[in-house]
Amino acid sequence: MGGPGNTVDDVAEIQKAIQRRQDQIDDQGSPPRSGAAVQTGARDHPAPPFPPRHLSKPGHEHAMELKPEFMAPLYKGSGKLQGQVAIVTGGDSGIGRAVAVLFAREGADVAIFYLNEHEDAAETARRIEAEGRRCIGVAGDVKDMSFCQEAVDRVVAKWGRLDVLVNNAAFQEHAHSLLDLTEERFDETMRTNIYGYFHMAKAALPYLERGASIINTGSVTGLKGSGHLLDYATTKGAIHAFTMSLAANLIDQGVRVNAVAPGPVWTPLNPADQSAEKIVDFGKDTSMRRPAQPEEISPAYVFLASSVCSSYITGVVLPITGTVGE
Repeated sequence: MGGPGNTVDDVAEIQKAIQRRQDQIDDQGSPPRSGAAVQTGARDHPAPPFPPRHLSKPGHEHAMELKPEFMAPLYKGSGKLQGQVAIVTGGDSGIGRAVAVLFAREGADVAIFYLNEHEDAAETARRIEAEGRRCIGVAGDVKDMSFCQEAVDRVVAKWGRLDVLVNNAAFQEHAHSLLDLTEERFDETMRTNIYGYFHMAKAALPYLERGASIINTGSVTGLKGSGHLLDYATTKGAIHAFTMSLAANLIDQGVRVNAVAPGPVWTPLNPADQSAEKIVDFGKDTSMRRPAQPEEISPAYVFLASSVCSSYITGVVLPITGTVGE
């Protein structure tokens, strides 16, 4: 039946009229999309093309020609983590550095664990202390359970508590074929990216009390896979499952476990993986047509760390990918 007072033939004519109007609009052609990167915040962020430079592992932020934006100058702290203690692995640079700075701005003392990027770690510590909070930097390998345990024990012995653990340290190297992945190389990725998270969570758990939070850094590659990051994407998918499983395991203890799954982010990790030619267009394939800057990702970690903001959220993987529908 048609609408009030309309026969079925009347409805068909109405629909044909709508179709004709749309056909006329279509004949005029769709307005062209701008090729410019999308900016949705109060200030613009860098977009491709990027400097064609390839970094050596493990990737040093101070060596990047175009430095990542991590200070979030428009972000105002409000004491969401006041008096708390946080550990951030991979806290020397990239997302880890940005998270550490905002945690300090929210009132937390922050320990940063890193491999051997001493110059970057010293800069992160300086930025944390400039926010009026304390910092401990500890160099070591998260693949080693004894290092993780000793480093966590050291932080708690010095500051008396542990409230937030951010698992963020990672190894990434592309491969064009499964045949290029040796057992040794697969183990390095797996043991760094998933065993490292397991080690750190296990070392931290005895100190975590009700209201504490664990946040794991996942990846869009763990959500949709990656043809050239076979081992890395595998570990990120495992991290997402680990997050949900550990959340279920710890919920009765009042400890929340969540993950952030970023898309492309301008950090040392990617120029230390991709060639100089490919890094020029990094992030161009997203809906935003640019990668995120670390300061666009770090507020999500504050949100998930603070029980004031997210006390009813656990076991989620939060995608921040710059692409519609992902």
